[in-house]
Amino acid sequence: MESTTHTSNPFQIAIAQMSITGDARINGNKVRQLMHEAAAGGARLIQFPEGTLSGYAKSPIQSWAEVDWDILREELEAVMRLAAELKLWVVLGSAHPLTAPHWPHNSLYIISDEGQIINRYDKRICSATEVNRFYTPGYEPVVFDVDGFRFGCIICVEINFPQLFIEYDQLGVDCLLLSAYPEDEIFYIKARAYAAIHNYWLGLSVPSERVHLMQSGLISPYGMPLKHMTTREGLVIDTMDKNAPELDIPLCKARPWRSSIDTNNKYKTRHLNDPRSTNRTCL
Repeated sequence: MESTTHTSNPFQIAIAQMSITGDARINGNKVRQLMHEAAAGGARLIQFPEGTLSGYAKSPIQSWAEVDWDILREELEAVMRLAAELKLWVVLGSAHPLTAPHWPHNSLYIISDEGQIINRYDKRICSATEVNRFYTPGYEPVVFDVDGFRFGCIICVEINFPQLFIEYDQLGVDCLLLSAYPEDEIFYIKARAYAAIHNYWLGLSVPSERVHLMQSGLISPYGMPLKHMTTREGLVIDTMDKNAPELDIPLCKARPWRSSIDTNNKYKTRHLNDPRSTNRTCL
């Protein structure tokens, strides 16, 4: 297998795990506390769970009438200001309100270290309950680049749709940020499998209400768990290094080879002019 080399420096990522309430002020205060901790630990980016700022529909939000959208906006603006102050990228889960009568998107705000929302990922495949009672689906993938690393975003139940993970592989992500409110333990096995199949890091951020199923943390391009939470609330800070010797095979050999299969003529044998190939009953 041919090898690919990388020139970017190691990247420090923080992955948060916190309780999520239906009160945006409480959630916002926790978010900013964890942002301070992430910055103090040297992280360049912090990832939060699905529905962090607004609260997640079904639990704890039973109806959008419970949400004060003005307060939610104030809390989001406070997070943006702090991101600029700390020079920290933030990927923050929240409902994003649309124009009535449309239901909100289930989103991840991507806030730069200058305090600007540079993009927003809207969950494309919502669950049956979500799409029938709470959320309007989004429609496209989102990638963004920080310090030589490309990130993609995906949310919770979308883990059941391999085509989304293939798409992010084709978009060249180095790390896929999976923010979730999972319902079963097998979710974690699926996350590890996707990281291993596509040879990218995977950041998994879940709320404290789901620690009986799994803990937030980083998964390697080998599909192996790296640092993960050992307490109910807080964050983990881990390093992604494209030049780490132990990642030479998944990053520099396996992934480039796999991505070349569709265009490599050596694998295009459909029209091979050899009767011993086309006759599948011969000895």
